[in-house]
Formats: sequence, structure tokens, C-alpha cells
Amino acid sequence: MSATWTAADVPDQSGRVAVVTGANAGIGYEAAAVLAGKGAHVVVAVRNLDKGKKAVDAITRAHPSADVALQELDLSSLASVRAAADDLRSAYPRIDLLINNAGVMYPPKQTTADGFELQFGTNHLGHFALTGLLLDRLLPVEGSRVVVVASIAHNIQGGIHFDDLQWERSYNRVAAYGQSKLANLMFTYELQRRLATVAAPTIAVAAHPGISNTELMRHIPGTGLPGFSRLAGLVTNSPPVGALGTLRAATDPGVQGGQYYGPSGFRELVGHPVLVQSNKKSHDVAVQERLWSVSEELTGVKFGV
Repeated sequence: MSATWTAADVPDQSGRVAVVTGANAGIGYEAAAVLAGKGAHVVVAVRNLDKGKKAVDAITRAHPSADVALQELDLSSLASVRAAADDLRSAYPRIDLLINNAGVMYPPKQTTADGFELQFGTNHLGHFALTGLLLDRLLPVEGSRVVVVASIAHNIQGGIHFDDLQWERSYNRVAAYGQSKLANLMFTYELQRRLATVAAPTIAVAAHPGISNTELMRHIPGTGLPGFSRLAGLVTNSPPVGALGTLRAATDPGVQGGQYYGPSGFRELVGHPVLVQSNKKSHDVAVQERLWSVSEELTGVKFGV
């Protein structure tokens, strides 16, 4: 392995099935493209099928032998999550990689189809339900992984507000995003502990892109100003580099369950992926267990571990 981990370090993925949520743009697209180029059968799981089709076409243009499929998935709707899981279960008796990448950041106050605050409902609950519904397709597969894309934002006003999970009393979009990303990490760690308890060949790993200049940033004030994209490009990871943490978590043979990968640079903002540490709150086992129970109740999805 090189000192700076790059896409060239991704091992051959032939024969593997990888489901990547939100793979129509940004780091999800870049991760899907690399995996497809390395021989994986990649499922681009997206809410907008037109954008998904364009992503599939772009990947196959770049990699003419790529094997890429399209799956409709709206993580803000549990009905859509269940329908997508049914489709995937029918199509794939085995899944090697489930990359929970899709997300929303800093939107105005909105709720999902099921009445959840949009960021918590999409970023955490949608992926929690999808993972639970697909887990039995991963559990028998040696070397299978669940990769959850988290964020350094779990440090920013992050906490699990059990007294008002859906931000019904007040709404702070930054704190709500922080809660959803902290939930991503807690889910990863609790899932890994459960997988280890039953000695499953599947592991759960987290990653984050630092600050990556993608359309996820569209709700940040000032994004529409002239020159914003050029300025952002100077202080952020490009999407291909931002995707490397996800790719390392998904494919590096040295990765272990419960690890967390992010950029090597200052405050993990930019750089190539290395093993990093999340904050103390994310490792609170009692809160992890409580969040798991609440998530099962809210989604109606029970895990087999």
C-alpha cells in the first residue's frame, strides 16, 4: 500500500455486489464509479431515477465493461425503503457491500413522508431500516461490509435529543444535521458490536469525506454567490478525493469492524483517508443502545443480530 491511499489501492472487486445509496452525484457517484471500474456489480440506489440514469450512463462511458444497475430508493419514505429492499432481495441472493452514503444537510425545516425531521429521517432512520432489511443478504458473505458515511459535523452541536428527536419544539438545522451524523456513528458502532457477538463475517465501518465540494452543500448560505465554487474548491476535498474514505472503508483488506476513516489533513478537513477517531459522545454505549431501540420502534425494522 502507498503512504497516501488512493483509488489505485482499491483491490479487484470482481464478483462482488455493491449497493451505494445516493450514487447519482458527489462522493457516492465517485465511489460507485471506482468500484464499477474495479469489476464490482454496482447498484446505484437513488431517489431521482433521471439523475440515476445519467450517473449510470456516465460510469459506463468511463468504464465500458462496467456492470451497473439502477434502483429507485427514497430514504425519506419507509415505504420506498421497503420496496427497494424487496427489489434488491429478489435480485441479489448475496450482497458484499452496502454503502449508506445518501444524505441531506442543513435544509429548511421539513419532515419525511413518515413525519420524521428530514435530516434524522433520511440520514439515519432511512439507512437504519435499509440495512436491517438487507442484512441477511450480507451475513452469509465472507468479507461483506456495511459502510456508513458520517461527518465531522457530529462534533458540531451534536447530541441525540431523545426529548425532541424530530425537532418539533424548535429547529436548528446545524444541530439537527449534527444529531443525524452522530446517529450514523452510533449506529455503526452498535451494529458492529452486535455482529461481533454472533461472530458474523460481516463488519460495520464508518467513514467521512472531510469537507467535500459537492451538491450536499447547496443549503449553505452563500453557495449562490459568484466565485463560491472556486473558493470552495481551494479549501475542500474534490469529490474523487472525498470518496476515498468511503472506498478505503469498503475495500482495504486491513480495515477492521468499528473503525472510522477520514482525511489526514488539518482537523480532518481535507486529505487522503487514514484511521481517525470520533468524539467521546459517539462511543456512549448506553446511548447507542437506546438509539437502536428507538430506531427499531420508529421504523418497525428489527435486525437479525
